[in-house]
Amino acid sequence: MTDATTPDTLTAGGATPRRRIKVNTSAIVMGLYLLFLMLPLYWLLNMSLKTNTEILNDFTLFPRDLTFANYATILTDPAWYMGYVNSLIYVVMNTVISLLVALPAAYAFSRYHFMGDKHLFFWLLTNRMAPPAVFALPFFQLYSSVGLFDTHIAVALAHCLFNVPLAVWILEGFMRGVPKEIDETAYIDGYSFGKFFVKIFMPLIASGIGVAAFFCFMFSWVELLLSRTLTTVDAKPIAAIMTRTQGASGIDWGVLAAAGVLTIVPGALVIYFVRNYIAKGFALGRV
Repeated sequence: MTDATTPDTLTAGGATPRRRIKVNTSAIVMGLYLLFLMLPLYWLLNMSLKTNTEILNDFTLFPRDLTFANYATILTDPAWYMGYVNSLIYVVMNTVISLLVALPAAYAFSRYHFMGDKHLFFWLLTNRMAPPAVFALPFFQLYSSVGLFDTHIAVALAHCLFNVPLAVWILEGFMRGVPKEIDETAYIDGYSFGKFFVKIFMPLIASGIGVAAFFCFMFSWVELLLSRTLTTVDAKPIAAIMTRTQGASGIDWGVLAAAGVLTIVPGALVIYFVRNYIAKGFALGRV
């Protein structure tokens, strides 16, 4: 018969005291982490619904005078909302170009062995390790010479330097997990390489394509240095436009906070639509 004083004695709820303490500790730690994670986002939303006077003069957990004027300023002023349009244009362009280049490259690395393949694969990854500041001046000089400065394609191509290696690295891991016998069976059945790759192979690595597209989109969306260096007016992204809130009267904190909230929205939407692919990708791929 079990002694009633042992720590493993069952309670009325069916759980031991030691297990209950462990569960409570985990819940507290998770709660503190979520609070730490969500507090800046809540404060950003809180500031975006306040006037500048309330932001600077009072410390309030909720807007005292709720206002949507800051969002109205961004959504009605072309100087503001065109920043979001410009950012979305070059980010989508970069994501498409990166995937179109990375898919055949990753297939070659996963299916064939050639001289220097491992060194080339490592060299691709070193481009991801280099800081953008290293390439800002060469890109600026090159694009100014060929007439691509202040265009969407200029920023999209510049971001390919970092996103293509990342996409190749992710996709190669997924492709290596697909048996080579599938390729051989498709060729025996009379499939051309293009038809096999699009209709058979790509659906098998759909999770990897979703993960690669997600990371390409997010890295291009949050990158500031190259996008700001290579644009001035026509293709200026929202991250660069947010610096214009500094004026003679000081910083327009409300508008700046509203712009920050709207900047988070595209990334959140991308995560929502590819959430199933991301879950599979983290379980099956290299990431």
